[in-house]
Amino acid sequence: MNFSEIPYSRPDIVEYQNKFGNLLEAFKKSETAEIQSHLFGKIYDLRNDFMTMFVLSNIRYSINTNDEFYTDEHKFFNESIPIFDSLVNKFYKCLQSSVFKNELISIFGKHIFNLASYKLKSYSPDIIKEKRIENNLVTDYLKRVTSLKIPIDGVEYNLAGASKFGSSEIRASRQKAANAIAGKFAENQEFFDNNYNDLVQVRHETARKLGFNNFIDLSYVSLRRIDYDAENVASFRKEVVEHLVPLSIKIREKQKERLGYDELLSSDLRYYFPTGNPLPVGDTAFIISQAKKMYEKMSPETNKFINFLIDKGLMDLENKKGKHGGGYATGLDKYKYPFIFSNFNGTAHDIKVLTHEIGHAFQKYLCYDKSITEYRRPPSETAEIHSMAMEFFSLPYIDYFFNDQSEKFYYAKITNSITGIPYMCTVDHFQHIVYENPSMTSDKRAATWKKLEELYLPGACNYNFDYLDSGRFWQKQMHIYKLPFYYIDYALAQICAFQFWIRSLEDQKTAWSDYLKLCKAGGSKPFQEVIKIANLKS
Repeated sequence: MNFSEIPYSRPDIVEYQNKFGNLLEAFKKSETAEIQSHLFGKIYDLRNDFMTMFVLSNIRYSINTNDEFYTDEHKFFNESIPIFDSLVNKFYKCLQSSVFKNELISIFGKHIFNLASYKLKSYSPDIIKEKRIENNLVTDYLKRVTSLKIPIDGVEYNLAGASKFGSSEIRASRQKAANAIAGKFAENQEFFDNNYNDLVQVRHETARKLGFNNFIDLSYVSLRRIDYDAENVASFRKEVVEHLVPLSIKIREKQKERLGYDELLSSDLRYYFPTGNPLPVGDTAFIISQAKKMYEKMSPETNKFINFLIDKGLMDLENKKGKHGGGYATGLDKYKYPFIFSNFNGTAHDIKVLTHEIGHAFQKYLCYDKSITEYRRPPSETAEIHSMAMEFFSLPYIDYFFNDQSEKFYYAKITNSITGIPYMCTVDHFQHIVYENPSMTSDKRAATWKKLEELYLPGACNYNFDYLDSGRFWQKQMHIYKLPFYYIDYALAQICAFQFWIRSLEDQKTAWSDYLKLCKAGGSKPFQEVIKIANLKS
């Protein structure tokens, strides 16, 4: 059926708890591994039913955050997801204590038991209250950002709409838009400061309740970072400072010379060429038609996939009033449907975000043959390889979207992929300092960000706006509020994606074959093991 035809009904949480509890009791009392294996599948079917309704509700809410029905459903799931997590936690306990554990390992693999172990460390029914508070604080942040009305030249835009002016050919327009966006965030500074402070406190309290020293330790467990730790990531950040920060400075110096400016302002960073940035040569319908053409030609697998997406209506791409910002790919497990969400604004970013999210969705599509949900969903640093590598695999076809502007897009894409890594490290390093010192004041957090900008982003933070100059640029970075410690995963993945790009220039067929292996492996192994399948280096 088409996505628009999928029926939604709010799960009866009490009935769901009873069904789940009955299956767990039967699992515990099973007399053979075969019976437990059968019940294992039943439990996953029940989990998929619940999560499908959650994801469906979340998609429809993010498409229109003013929809009263799905706003209520969003609130319902904020309260119910912690209950769902507690039931999954009980399942993991049963799994770990099964007398048929060895037999189950031979059927389902060892990794699900590793993941269960990490989940048990990172969750307890004792933190349901804190998780509900955290969920509601994140919702409040997202709602506030989505509702911002940014006035530019007498017209009000949401954040995604206003962002398109960052690539305007008129320098004054770029600065005016940057100031308008910063001005709206500045008006809400007290809210953003307090909301984040409350998030830090509740997350620290959650970590302490679970026996961790701080939220950093909890995050590395909950993000399934089984085979690397905070010290490894700190080492990676140092390498970035040594190697990529100097290269980023050179890239920006060339940009300044091309544009003929004495100084590169922050509002200039997304404007690359004196003759203007590359722009898609058509509207959303054109972009979809060209994406269809590209993926039909790229491989038999992507040919089948892109037609599946289009036929089932599994994309919502255009920016509109009330729509949640950003872009994502998610999945409806019961129906084995991936879904892509974005906010096109008529810039080259539309192509980047489309190819990125298609990479995520393609991996989900290739893993729907796996019965274990955790194996369908890799941890984030692995998942971002799928998306970022897909951006690179799309480059040979980029003239489909840009015609004679393709070289501009290609150059901007590669240089952006390099200069983006130090920013990702800034976000990560900032969060490590914040959660190591949860009692920091808002002003001290801002001062910390300012110092990190000097370390990772020299010459890239000439804002000329008090709110941003004070060290609060990070407040519009959604991941810091919603997905703590996720952002470094983009950097780790980008290094792997670059390997795919370089290899594709030398031997496209082998590079693509290894990419398919990585996608099909999903989350069945930890990061450093799964990338070996694709012949990548950590």
